[in-house]
Amino acid sequence: MPSPADDQALVADLAQASLTLGGAAEPERDCWRVVHRHVHGMLPSEYDIREVPEELYLAVLAARRALS
Repeated sequence: MPSPADDQALVADLAQASLTLGGAAEPERDCWRVVHRHVHGMLPSEYDIREVPEELYLAVLAARRALS
């Protein structure tokens, strides 16, 4: 079964969405937040410690950095 990180359209959409959350100041945080929203259906609250798939997060972060 393919990993969500292998879905280039999903990764590109999430990377683009991360740009709307805070700009260029905190790309790691913004990418984590959009992956969290994708996986759990909502942006994380202040104390939300639910896991996100690391492979997907790293793919989104790499795509986001390529956009800059």
